[in-house]
Amino acid sequence: MAEGNPGMTGGQTQENLIPGVKHVIAVSSGKGGVGKSTVAVNLAVALQQLGARVGLMDADVYGPNIPMMMGVSQPPEQQDGKIKPAESYGVKLISMGFFVPDDTAVVWRGPMIHTAIQQFFRDVVWGELDYLLIDLPPGTGDAQLTISQLIPLSGAITVTTPQEVSLHDVRKGMMMFQKVNVPLLGIVENMSYYVCAHCGTREEIFSHGGGERAADTLKIPFLGRIPIDPAIRMGGDNGKPIVVADPDSPQSQAFRSIAEKVTAQLGAGAEAGTGSSGIESLLKKIKRPLSS
Repeated sequence: MAEGNPGMTGGQTQENLIPGVKHVIAVSSGKGGVGKSTVAVNLAVALQQLGARVGLMDADVYGPNIPMMMGVSQPPEQQDGKIKPAESYGVKLISMGFFVPDDTAVVWRGPMIHTAIQQFFRDVVWGELDYLLIDLPPGTGDAQLTISQLIPLSGAITVTTPQEVSLHDVRKGMMMFQKVNVPLLGIVENMSYYVCAHCGTREEIFSHGGGERAADTLKIPFLGRIPIDPAIRMGGDNGKPIVVADPDSPQSQAFRSIAEKVTAQLGAGAEAGTGSSGIESLLKKIKRPLSS
């Protein structure tokens, strides 16, 4: 049975919104277009393939792509006044994309975003999970602050591409998580390089090593590199992530390696009891959920 999220124990009066979830991981990016959702989807499925019970929350309310990328078109069902999450490849899913027509833009201010995300925690029957991944919108806006106030995050992963213009925003995002006492699990460098399918030449289209240098500067783990590959893009478009479509490929192995590093970090942290002071500090920032 999954343990309750540790930040909600110890006699706290705040409602535990997700009592059956062991670890909540934010997947973030400093800017759009770096493949954050692609990483979130493949990481979630890779964790499931490692034997974990996994959920994926699409908190990118302005661009909810997770249903398409996971090959799910049917909206979730209701269950005793709650929402039963959709499921694909063994991963439980919730997304604003299930409730908003494809051709309708979501134009919301902060309070509406807060309410929607709160309902994704409180009103969705997540059950017992080892990991709940949250695909955040790019940047450092209302969704990020709302989540940091509602629940204690086990950690944050940031996705970047190697070039300096992307890394500039990564540093700002990491600083935001540090300010709200969220542990930084590391950086993933996406679109790291391209290998020609015909001649095998490796091209570093967006420069080289930027993600690793940023991790060194911030003194956080560098989780790995994901190459540019048409198969990864096709997996997102077709609703069949690369770790499912071609599990033995080098690309899938890269995602599984990142998943293994994340589980090792969180397992080591739990055994050593690390991060308790950060969670206690975060609890002081938690707000009571808004009433329905």
